[in-house]
Amino acid sequence: MTARRPSGEPLSQHVPDAAPIVRRAVDPPARPHGGVTVREALRDPRRLRVEVLAGLVVAVALIPEAIAFSIIAGVDPRVGLFASFTMAVSIAFLGGRPAMISAATGAVALVIAPLVRSHGLDHLVVAVVLGGVLQVVLGLLGVARLMRFLPRSVMVGFVNALAILIFTSQLQYLVDVPWVVYPMVAVGIAVIVLLPRLTSAVPSPLVAIAALTGFVVAAGIAVPDVGDEGALPDTLPTLFLPDVPWTLETLQVVAPYALAIAVVGLLESLMTAKLVDDVTDSGSSKTREAWGQGGANIVTGLFGGMGGCAMIGQTMINVKVSGARTRISTFLAGVFVLLLVVVLGDVVAIIPMAALVAVMVMVAVGTFDWHSVRPATLRRMPRSETLVMVATVAVTVATHNLAYGVGVGVLVAMTLFARRVAHLAEVDRLPSDDDGVARYAVRGQLFFASSNDLVHQFDYAGDPARVVVDLSGAQVWDASTVATMDAVESRYAARGTHVTFEGLDAQSAARHRRLAGHLGGGH
Repeated sequence: MTARRPSGEPLSQHVPDAAPIVRRAVDPPARPHGGVTVREALRDPRRLRVEVLAGLVVAVALIPEAIAFSIIAGVDPRVGLFASFTMAVSIAFLGGRPAMISAATGAVALVIAPLVRSHGLDHLVVAVVLGGVLQVVLGLLGVARLMRFLPRSVMVGFVNALAILIFTSQLQYLVDVPWVVYPMVAVGIAVIVLLPRLTSAVPSPLVAIAALTGFVVAAGIAVPDVGDEGALPDTLPTLFLPDVPWTLETLQVVAPYALAIAVVGLLESLMTAKLVDDVTDSGSSKTREAWGQGGANIVTGLFGGMGGCAMIGQTMINVKVSGARTRISTFLAGVFVLLLVVVLGDVVAIIPMAALVAVMVMVAVGTFDWHSVRPATLRRMPRSETLVMVATVAVTVATHNLAYGVGVGVLVAMTLFARRVAHLAEVDRLPSDDDGVARYAVRGQLFFASSNDLVHQFDYAGDPARVVVDLSGAQVWDASTVATMDAVESRYAARGTHVTFEGLDAQSAARHRRLAGHLGGGH
């Protein structure tokens, strides 16, 4: 009997031969990202206009979010605004994914809020710098390569959860507001949706923001605006030396927060980079992005910023809505944030929040993977894949923490995969020409889940004095399987029966030789 996968393919087709080929995981080869380089954009007025206007739209959308994240973190609004400036400008040079936007984020704000409440801004700055150092180290160690272990269902869940969080984050601006806010949001959405059908010369979000701001000023209507979110800075950022005792006790206080900043920032940034790769149909260096995020956080901390990482909403505005493809837009987004809040703060303050809500709602709609929830897709998709996606979305939305959501999604995917693969191992008794020899064939991928019941598949009492177990159709992957093989051998030995394992490929045989008899009882 031939063991088969659920798809019907013979399992033997998937079992490696004696010496498997070892392949190194490397970043995609360097090539123009989205087909446009910085040099080409600078030489092409039309492309340069797209990059400049995209940076301006992103900057306008960044300001209220940076202020909101500052409030969540418990710091002054200028701390978040300066962080958005330094993160965007730094990552434009250091990052591995052109056109991706990094700034102060809600994920980092949630992580650092307890530290700010208990120890203040100075300890926060130390944590941000240390978190950046950890990101550089992790990037150089190749942590970005772990991205290949993220299943597609987790990625889909990540994207859908982000879209939901972006949308729900705007609801606060639609509660207890003048009635005119609602038609303003509707008009803004209509402009963003319909204007591209007429012309793409100017980004439709920028037109919506300008039109609604002009309407509010001309009509003299009192509606919530950017100025209501907090005071805008009127000076340039300066180097900041934290006033903390440089002792082991300080390190013990900030280290857990620094590690959380590093992990959450890398996870969100690398997954956003992968999403942009898909949107632009181009590659990027995840390793460079990892240590680049660390460098940007170090710079941000030295200027007294709250730290940050890639921002999915602003990145989608930049790449998907505005059509940016180069580092120019990222750099200008940071520069425009600084110019707008320091030089044109009075103008920015009167932008109605309704305009920015319209932009972010359309970003959420464009980010959500609608194909993944269509009835036809759900009918075709295995239930396990849908469960992984739903788990990722549910945990991310419930905790507002992408690291928790992705972690749970990966754990559920691993558990379901192990459970599914566990049924692919089979033991068959083969006919034998010698009555004194019993022959068995084991087929499948043997690891802790699939080999767990292997010990119960043999007829210990009824077999003759010699047993041969053919493992040419199987592969041994871990110590649990070797322990099971020891247990089978021990049970037969207790009845005076000698067992021979044959047919092991080179890798499995080496693992068996190294571990057999040294695992403490076999179970």
